Amino acid sequence: MAIELRVPTILRTYTGGEKAVNGDGATLAEFIDNVNGSHPGLKERIVEGEPEELRRFVNVYVNDEDVRFTGGLTTTVKDGDVVVVLPAVAGG
Repeated sequence: MAIELRVPTILRTYTGGEKAVNGDGATLAEFIDNVNGSHPGLKERIVEGEPEELRRFVNVYVNDEDVRFTGGLTTTVKDGDVVVVLPAVAGG
């Protein structure tokens, strides 16, 4: 079993059109690095800066919990977890 990343439509160009991709890692940061190995460019749309942080207008959830409140990129992940990336929507 692996960790599943559910990919929003706008980022599916990096996953070959796949709605969900799998990866491994002990933390969210490791998981994103692992997925980026198979789908280059995806990480840069989720993470920025040095030290790395989640992009301001991207929301990430692990099992429906907003990672901004559970440790950000240091959030622990395990087999069977579901990671959801949701770009923030703005406009009028």
